[in-house]
Amino acid sequence: MEQQDQSMKEEGRLTLVLALATLIAAFGSSFQYGYNVAAVNSPALLMQQFYNETYYSRTGEFIEDFPLTLLWSVTVSMFPFGGFIGSLLVGPLVNKFGRKGALLFNNIFSIVPAILMGCSKVAKSFELIIISRLLVGICAGLSSNVVPMYLGELAPKNLRGALGVVPQLFITVGILVAQIFGLRNLLANVDGWPILLGLTGVPAALQLLLLPFFPESPRYLLIQKKDEEAAKKALQRLRGWDSVDREVAEIRQEDEAEKAAGFISVLKLFRMRSLRWQLLSVIVLMAGQQLSGVNAIYYYADQIYLSAGVQEDHVQYVTAGTGAVNVVMTICAVFVVELLGRRLLLLLGFSICLTACCVLTAALALQDTVSWMPYVSIVCVIAYVIGHALGPSPIPALLITEIFLQSSRPSAFMVGGSVHWLSNFAVGLIFPFIQGLGPYSFIVFAVICLLTTIYIFLIVPETKAKTFIEINQIFTKMNKVSEVHPEKEELKELPPVTSEQ
Repeated sequence: MEQQDQSMKEEGRLTLVLALATLIAAFGSSFQYGYNVAAVNSPALLMQQFYNETYYSRTGEFIEDFPLTLLWSVTVSMFPFGGFIGSLLVGPLVNKFGRKGALLFNNIFSIVPAILMGCSKVAKSFELIIISRLLVGICAGLSSNVVPMYLGELAPKNLRGALGVVPQLFITVGILVAQIFGLRNLLANVDGWPILLGLTGVPAALQLLLLPFFPESPRYLLIQKKDEEAAKKALQRLRGWDSVDREVAEIRQEDEAEKAAGFISVLKLFRMRSLRWQLLSVIVLMAGQQLSGVNAIYYYADQIYLSAGVQEDHVQYVTAGTGAVNVVMTICAVFVVELLGRRLLLLLGFSICLTACCVLTAALALQDTVSWMPYVSIVCVIAYVIGHALGPSPIPALLITEIFLQSSRPSAFMVGGSVHWLSNFAVGLIFPFIQGLGPYSFIVFAVICLLTTIYIFLIVPETKAKTFIEINQIFTKMNKVSEVHPEKEELKELPPVTSEQ
């Protein structure tokens, strides 16, 4: 019985405190990211009409087509630009305020713009919307990096994968909720769109009220704050038992192994040979995630549904259905990531996306000559969404938490986040030009999926059920260095780690 109890403690379990901390962090932050991605899609024409009317009330003239399109493009692209700025703030904020503190601070960038967007119509100011899109972008840039970091450091090693996928699950739930609220008979109408935009402040307000009652990351408390007592108390609350000495010892071991390096800045990260393959893997996975055509698929989806004979009024419901498929498949990823592992899900996901892009190219090229081809296009869209939800969407942020140790993790998230948002921004700018290729535009995305799949197959190791130190030792061999940090030989003196992280 005692042995069984000990093995359960080594494995770690999902306690009420850990589950609630995960839900509140993900709902309060990741949900908003997804919500703000999709919230402006449905009311786009109504908002452009508002821009025009506002300009007319000021000048007595309407905006011409090109300046209006440009103004709308700026509104939309402010979000990824803000995300890039948010990514650059990750390191300073998580080191100064802690992981939980950074999430609480981040709510400023949600509640303020929610009020501004909600009042924009009354204030007759489209400038408020543009500024607010920048602010919610900063919020998304911070949360997309801090939430996986926070949850990865709270979780025991056997649950780290499942909890690491939860932020992506809430992003997809946020997209779906925005699609549902964005139905024309709900909030995507003349009176409702400011409310649709302003609702993003609700999750932030709930997080601001509830998250202070949950523990800070024990690794942050012990390694960066040097407060062992607080770290022990946090672990005891998270694990549901008093005996956390083995886990504290493992965290202390990571601290010892890292003392030589001190805080690793982004510049230092690029210069360190011992982190070369980790850094390259993060850049490839984050770029592959965004450049593999996920935004293009969503952009094209409406046209594909229309060409398949879906009535124009019903397209919004089919789009929401696609969002629901995304949610369901991400839920599947939560449950299978510890069973199948990260590497297999990435390979499977990118391979499905590659196949879907290739078949979709053929289907779009032949849809005018073969009567049933539009239905093949719909299947391809759904297959692509399934593939992306299994691996490319949820796994890269989880891997950043796993393949870097405490001192380099904030800078790694800054790099990964910057690549994520710059790639997102680039797709938004370049895709209209790629569209000129017509159905063959998806060949570009197929090539990116193929290259990313080859890289994962050759380079990315499996990290399932391993401690942070064990994962780092795998990369130590790949980087051909004798220890974690060349400045000081630490790991040679340390015994192998078998305890939970």
